[in-house]
Amino acid sequence: MNDTILAGDVARALDGRPDIQVLSLDCFDTLLWRDTHAPSDVFRALDGPNPMQRIWAEQRARTASLLRHRRTEVGIAEIYAELLPNADISERAAMVAQELAAEARHCFGFAPVIALMRTARARGLTIVIVSDTYLNSTQLGTLIAQAAGEEVRALIDRIFCSSELGVSKGDGLLDRVVQQLGVSPQHILHIGDNRNADLIGGQKAGVQALHLRQFTATTEQRLRLEAATGALIHVGTTAEDRNSQPHRATIAIGEPGVNDPAERLGYTTIGPLLHGFAHWIASEADTLRATTSGQVHMLFLMRDGHLPKLVFDVVHPDGTVSHATEISRFTATAACFRSEADVLRYLEAEIVSDTEAVLKQLLFTSHEIVAILRDLPTGAGVPALVRVIRTAPRMKRILERSRAFADRLIRYLRVTVAPTEGDVLMLVDLGYNGSVQNKIDEMLRARLTVGVAGRYLLLREQDMPGLDKRGFIAADHYDANTLEALSGNVAVLEQLCTAAQGSVIDYTVDGRPVRAANAIKGAQSATRDAVQEGTIRYARDSAGAIVRRTDTVDMASLRSSAVAVLARLMFLPMPEELAVLARFQHDVNLGIDHVVPLFDPDIARRGLRQRGLFYMRGAERMYLPAELHGEGLAVKLTLLAHKRFGLGLKYADFIDQTITLPILIADGRTVDTATITATPTHDGYFVAPIPIDDCRLSIGLQFGRLYEWLQVDSVVFMPVDRFLSERQRSGLEEVVAVPTLEGMEQAAPHLYRCEDDAAFMMIPPPSRRDARAMMLAVVFRPIAPRAAASPLAATPSAVLTQAIS
Repeated sequence: MNDTILAGDVARALDGRPDIQVLSLDCFDTLLWRDTHAPSDVFRALDGPNPMQRIWAEQRARTASLLRHRRTEVGIAEIYAELLPNADISERAAMVAQELAAEARHCFGFAPVIALMRTARARGLTIVIVSDTYLNSTQLGTLIAQAAGEEVRALIDRIFCSSELGVSKGDGLLDRVVQQLGVSPQHILHIGDNRNADLIGGQKAGVQALHLRQFTATTEQRLRLEAATGALIHVGTTAEDRNSQPHRATIAIGEPGVNDPAERLGYTTIGPLLHGFAHWIASEADTLRATTSGQVHMLFLMRDGHLPKLVFDVVHPDGTVSHATEISRFTATAACFRSEADVLRYLEAEIVSDTEAVLKQLLFTSHEIVAILRDLPTGAGVPALVRVIRTAPRMKRILERSRAFADRLIRYLRVTVAPTEGDVLMLVDLGYNGSVQNKIDEMLRARLTVGVAGRYLLLREQDMPGLDKRGFIAADHYDANTLEALSGNVAVLEQLCTAAQGSVIDYTVDGRPVRAANAIKGAQSATRDAVQEGTIRYARDSAGAIVRRTDTVDMASLRSSAVAVLARLMFLPMPEELAVLARFQHDVNLGIDHVVPLFDPDIARRGLRQRGLFYMRGAERMYLPAELHGEGLAVKLTLLAHKRFGLGLKYADFIDQTITLPILIADGRTVDTATITATPTHDGYFVAPIPIDDCRLSIGLQFGRLYEWLQVDSVVFMPVDRFLSERQRSGLEEVVAVPTLEGMEQAAPHLYRCEDDAAFMMIPPPSRRDARAMMLAVVFRPIAPRAAASPLAATPSAVLTQAIS
């Protein structure tokens, strides 16, 4: 018979076992689970000792017990005697009571085990708890009642604790239980989560034993990474840092039954995130209802509000009406131009945007856009565009069309929401700046005589508009660097939450939305549907996994766990998740048909080799950590720390060794020798930057002086200011060089053998394009150094000396 049982099968553990008379259960992580990653995380909630002090005290107590009494099992009173050596009995008792209260707050009954207990009771079986714990039977019984309820405690006939019997399950506790029960061991079924203590210990005692396997190795890793990410995120924040993971129970039950990787991503990650958001939204709506006499209308803004709405409707199926409301950034902006100042303010914010997209946002027709672009001088900047737009006829046209657009948007809301005077429109979205609310808040208040409140999953405002905005994850719990870090890769969440339809770009006069064509491919939509199905499935399952004495929602726990889940997905994605997202594209939602890939690992690999971790400082990617997959955990943790703490590191800070590379410099008449300093980038590669001034100089790289074998990843020309820029973008303004080989043999792509120490690679200069100074960037990796390298030329040429300094 199989000796392992999954969480979802526990309730049926007695099936096919008619001979069982006693059901024996482990307590912690079997009957009682904690809403934290590790048991010791509960110690973070203690007022007084820090977690390490509490852990050290227990270690000292066990050592002392072994030396004094020849046993390692101790009681909680002995632990606090070590922790508070100079305190009196009442002070220690108060601290013990505080810990037991903390355990009661953070423990809950695991529903499948409780269902099994009810089945056992219906069959007339004796139910016992056998636990390796520093609590005594009275303390543990009280904890079970306080965490899971008196009804669950009443199902238990006896409790056996290692602290009282002086021996653990691995050392014979179950033998003593069998003796005290007076039942043949083969008539006892014992279930617990610890394979050594519960399964092997049970088998030694002769009882029927099952190991409750909570998670697969992959799930354990994901939860471990969540805890690690959460620890980094919560350092220095106002949120309680206790590695909360209230979703562990639901995932343990449901994840094994989810076979599709996309659905599993939704179930294990997006589900816990949006489940917490749904509870918070309901709480915020209740708060608004308490402060207004009107009705609170919950408007989930499409398209990104699509999945949050579906989850909310599952979590709160109590008749609360929520609206799928189609207001996009494009339509909100189009409706907000009330004066020329509004238009100019918009243009100031869009100074680097695509000109055609800007003109479309200003409500010019396609023919008018063609005419405007034709009138603009070639290469004209924003000032020229502003002058064209500020002409009286065009400005008048913008304002008139914007007023008409606003009329249609208001009509749409009257038709779909039907607010009355004094109501509150609660705009719900993923966030993260609340741009839609910024644009239309004032108009909605004035035109509909309603209040407006924005409620966001993630709120990181770029200014202080003074509007009624709040975020589930926002500045009242997290600092600016954390919010900025979480906002950087929000595109991946947007694509998983969005509706499978084009973005709204207008409204008809009778209040119907007009949508753009959906630019996302069908395969991506099918994958997204599966993710959303898994998310909704998690929301349904979550209500049935946990049994608590009270039904109160711990918002702090939901928030901190949601942040850890989100940050883990954004910075430490799992390989299976990346496989799901590999072909995803992001719709930029600007009223134009424009999509970009979520991530491209080839770009990251090239950027790291060319510039090292410094490349990440200016990488303008949708989902940069996904591109770093395969480069090692250290790289991704460095990115997380860099973003989370706003580290002001520069390229020079990453340099801890250099290579002095001998080169030849030829200007067509003479050949000089010099040296250049190559600096490390990533994975053993170095970059040698060599100025070539105005494209007159040919450069010879004397690799043979240093190496017998090496790899040359890339040889490119670029402007010096591009190389020195902190806003890096791999491949931008690069010209691939065409080298010739002297005494070097290419043995494989990028792999070269130098025949002797005279071997070199010669690179002629590129054609001159403009007045900017150019340079040659050579990225290489040493493989086998030459046994006796030749002495290097000592003095660089004057032009190189000046350029390098």
